[in-house]
This record gives sequence, structure tokens and C-alpha cells, in this order.
Amino acid sequence: MKMKKITTGLLALLLTATTPVLAQEAGEKANYFIIQPGDTEADIIRKAANVVPTPRQLRWQQLELTAFFHVGVNTFTNREWGTGKEDPAIFNPSQLDARQWVRVAKEAGIKQVILTAKHHDGFCLWPTATTEHSVKNSPWKNGQGDLMKEVAEACKEYGIGFGVYLSPWDMNSPVYGSDAYNDLFIEQLTELLTNYGQIDEVWFDGANGEGPNGKKQVYDFDRWYQHIRKLQPTATIAIMGPDVRWVGTETGYGRETEWSVVPADNLDQNSVAANSQQAVAFKPTGDMRGEVLGGREQIRNAKGLVWYPAETDVSIRPGWFYHPAEDDKVKSPEKLLDIYYSSVGRNGVLLLNIPPDTRGLIHESDVKALQGWKKLIDNTFTKNLAEGAKVKASGKNKKAMLDGKYDTHFTTKSEKDTTAVLELRLKGAQTFDVLMLQENISVGQRVEKFVFEYWKDGQWQKATEGTTIGYKRLLRFEPVTTSKVRLRIESSRLNPTISEIGLYKNALEGMALSANEHE
Repeated sequence: MKMKKITTGLLALLLTATTPVLAQEAGEKANYFIIQPGDTEADIIRKAANVVPTPRQLRWQQLELTAFFHVGVNTFTNREWGTGKEDPAIFNPSQLDARQWVRVAKEAGIKQVILTAKHHDGFCLWPTATTEHSVKNSPWKNGQGDLMKEVAEACKEYGIGFGVYLSPWDMNSPVYGSDAYNDLFIEQLTELLTNYGQIDEVWFDGANGEGPNGKKQVYDFDRWYQHIRKLQPTATIAIMGPDVRWVGTETGYGRETEWSVVPADNLDQNSVAANSQQAVAFKPTGDMRGEVLGGREQIRNAKGLVWYPAETDVSIRPGWFYHPAEDDKVKSPEKLLDIYYSSVGRNGVLLLNIPPDTRGLIHESDVKALQGWKKLIDNTFTKNLAEGAKVKASGKNKKAMLDGKYDTHFTTKSEKDTTAVLELRLKGAQTFDVLMLQENISVGQRVEKFVFEYWKDGQWQKATEGTTIGYKRLLRFEPVTTSKVRLRIESSRLNPTISEIGLYKNALEGMALSANEHE
């Protein structure tokens, strides 16, 4: 069954188990709202302001940094995409150490990793009963190896989340292109989701090509979703799923205006499938930089509104699998920092691919880049220069913005107060060039436009401005020195909720100047 827009099954999943009960009364909160024919624009805005993430979506958003491990037969053929005809004997890493992978990821600040248990070539990294095209017929560990198990155990040891990528496209399976393949896929999901403990994320792309019989498969996504919910109810389903969407590019750069609340009738799975795994579905520059999915214009004529946040994926190398020729083409710490600002700092979660090499190790070049990246992040964000500031604002709980607790927030006196001025008197003159803002998204995503200003020469001067905030917004600007700043929220869907404000000095001089140098 091909899916156009939002299906009944997907809607049902949006409303199951850990999802808040569907609410239609003003002021109630839900993960999904139906827009009724008689709803006014004010009704629609109120509903949009009260759409909130499920517990699994909130947990996922708070991870901020996740990683992919692309590894398989392509690692040994030196290709990006396999054919399904590879001999399992080529998979033979000599020093494979999943603990090293997870340790390197954790030391870089990454909170969850995803293993490519099966890519489009159909080769399975666990000893599945569904096919002979797997590690059980490879020389690695004399056919007794189980990479899923090793990564799962390493994640448990190091205390980080574990997810699995299972490619719907399978170039090896003789039943691909028939109903029997959907059954086989269910069997593979069952093995992966019952034999390895807690699975925190299940990741699909929409790649759909021909199998060995020349046929394409009609994926039964609804059935797969239901099965995942049954076996791992707390797992986030991305990016061809109901929990998380693809940001639309594999460059690591998200939208300047990123709404997590989007029209339900925009969830066109076929469109995602057509563009998934391509180099760029839309370039994050020019006109496409301003593309908005959930603004007032988009939601005004929506049939429904849903919390559907963006995952921003990119590889640390030009390719997704390891290639020796790319050992000197690993992204620099400075480039990774720019990506961090443009993904995590734009209300997204970064999914950074770190491909193990033919030895079965994260290459030294990648490790060095990750270490340098982590140092830059730590040196920038360890000290909040707004800490201890005196806050002047008209509203409730103004001290919450500087208490370091995400689940507390400032808000205005009533939902009719959709603007606010938040003034901070710092502890003496401070020099900074990074602004961090967070909304309490468990209440909703509301801020539509803001301006950040600093006091200089007896007047307010603009340092930067933005549209959406969401879970986290990071903005860079030329360094300023001042003892007084203010945030002016110019537009919000109902009353804004500001969880945290941070002022930081970028550890990398000149970083603000490179903010738009993405290509």
C-alpha cells in the first residue's frame, strides 16, 4: 500500500499508548489536532500552540547529538551502494571493536548510536534466520559473529542509547517485490527488536529500487510501525515514520525557520521516499534556505497539525561508508562545529555518520576530528556569561530562564500576552558572540519572531534576530561587549515559554563570519 499524505494507520500511531489523548478543547495539549471546518484562524493558532511532543519525541530531541555507524559489505568493496550479489566471505574485519566505536562516540558528546544492521544490498550484520546473506556465512569470527549484539552490549556498557537501521530495499532477497517480503521484513524486525534488549530508535529511509527479480516492493509501513510499537513501545521511529522526519538534506544544515508543528496533510511519505538517500533533496541555500513548513500560511489551510520534528543527518566523510581515499577528507572540527550550530542550533537533532574502516575500527582521522570538535564545543559552552544576571521582565517565573533547568520556564501573565521584553543586567561587562535560547517544548513551540539587542553608547543596538526557537536555537554574531542585553519577543502563538537563555564566547575566533559558508 503506497501512502499519500497521512494514512489512517499513521494517525492511529500518533494517538497510541504514550501519546497524549487527542484534545480539541482550547488550552488542552495533544500530539495531534484535527482542524475542524468551522475553526477560525485564532482557533488554529491556539491548537498549533498546544501541540506537544510525546515522551519518546521529547527524549529524542534532548539527545541533541546521535551517530550512525555505516558498515557492511560496502566497507570491503569500497562502494557506497552494493548490488546484493556480494559474497559474504568479503566481510572480514581483522580488529573489529564495537566498544571502540561507542567509546569514541560517547567521548564526542554523542548520546545515541544507530547501526546499519542491513543496507540496500541485503547483507545482515546479525545471524538472521531469514537469509543466508549475513555474517553467519562470513569468515569473521568463523561465522559466529553478531555485530548487533556487540554494539548493543557496548552501548549498555557506556550508558548511551542504541538504535537500528533496517533498509526496506533489499537487492538480495528473492521475494523482494512480493507480499512475502513484507512478511520477511516483519521477521527481521522481530529478531532485531526482541534479541538485543532495549532499542531506542528504529530508522528507515524510503529507498525503493528493484530486487533481483526486477520488481519493486510496495512497503507495508503501517504494519511495520504497529509491530515496532508492540515490540519496542518507547523506540522512536525515524525518518519514514510517525515520530521524526528527515530535514530534507544530507549536508547537516537545517532550516533557519524550523517548526516542529507541521500540517498533517504535508506528511507525504512518497515524496520523502523519492528524495531519500540522494545527495541533496533541497539545497540549504538561496530560496530554499527560507522554506517554512509550519508557518501561519502553511497551517491556515491544514487538515490537521502534528508534532513532527526534524532530524538532520550528515556524514563526517564525503561518503557514508568507509573509503581509504577519504582518510584526508574527514570534516574538520571547525566544519563540524558549524554543522552543530546549523542543526542542533536550529531546533534539530544531528545524526552524524562515523563509518568504521576495514579493520573494524573508527579511523584515526575521524577520531582526531571528533576530539577537536568536542573541545571546541566544551570551550564555547562551558561558561554561560549570563549566569547570575538580574532579570527584568513582566511575567511569571522570570528566574527560570537562568536556573539551568530545562523543565522550568518564564512566561507572560496570560495567553493573550504574545510579546515580551526580557532584560538582563549582567555581572559586569561581558564579551560574547553566541546566543542560546530554549523554549519549553513540553508546553508547545510558540515563538515566531524575536530580536536580541545589547546596550551601547546609551542606546539599544541589534546583535541578531530570528524566527523560531523550539528546543534549542543558537545564533552567532560579531562579538559585543556590554553589561546589559534584552530579548524582544515580537510574535508568539499564545504566551511564549522561555526555558533558558545563554550567552557564550565562541572558542573559534571568526566563527560568526563563517556562519553562511556552507558549500
